Amino acid sequence: MWAAREAHTNMAGLRLIVGLGNPGVEHLRTRHNAGFWLVDALAQREGARFGVESKVRGETAKIVIGGQPLWLLKPATFMNASGASVGAALRYWKIEAEEMLVVHDDLDLPPGAARLKFDGGHGGQNGLRDLFAHLGHGRFHRLRIGIGHPGHKDHATSWVLGRPSAVDELAILEAIARSLDVLPLAVAGEFNEAMKRLHTPGNRE
Repeated sequence: MWAAREAHTNMAGLRLIVGLGNPGVEHLRTRHNAGFWLVDALAQREGARFGVESKVRGETAKIVIGGQPLWLLKPATFMNASGASVGAALRYWKIEAEEMLVVHDDLDLPPGAARLKFDGGHGGQNGLRDLFAHLGHGRFHRLRIGIGHPGHKDHATSWVLGRPSAVDELAILEAIARSLDVLPLAVAGEFNEAMKRLHTPGNRE
C-alpha cells in the first residue's frame, strides 16, 4: 500500500496551495500563521496579489509555476474553521483534494524544519482537524513548518498564538525559503524528489 501511495503522489501535480492561519493584523506574525507566511512569500515572489473571494470565504491569488496555473488560498474563517473555506474552494474550482497542498505550523518540528507528506492524521493541528471533518479524509499533501514546542501541552495554545523570538522567526523564514525552492518539483508532481531535497539538512538550491 505504501508503494502504491508513493506512486500515486507522483502522478498528479498541484493546483491549489492553502496556507492555514488566522486573519487580522493581531495574528499576522504569530507562529500559528506560518502557513500564511509561506503563501504570502510565494505570492510576493511571483508578483501576485491576494484579493477577497467571497465564494471561497478567503483571500485568493493565482500564479503560474512551470506552466501550471496554481491557486493560492488563505481562509478567512479562522484556523479552527478552515475546512469550510477549503471545501468551498475545492468545489468551486473543481479541484481534487489530492491536487492540494496545505501549509501549516507544526508543534512537533523545531523552528527551521519543514517536511512534506501525503495523507496521515491531523496530529492535533486544529486547522487540519477541521479539514478532516469537512472532507471526510486526509488524502491531501501537507507542508509542515516547524514552530517548536513550549514544553508542556497546557501551554500549546498561548505558544501558537504568540510571536516567535527573533531567532526562531529567522529559522522559520529560512524553512519557508527552502520550501519555496523545492515547490516547483511538487507542483509538477515530483513529490519524492521535492521531499528528498527539502528533508536533506543544509540543502539549498
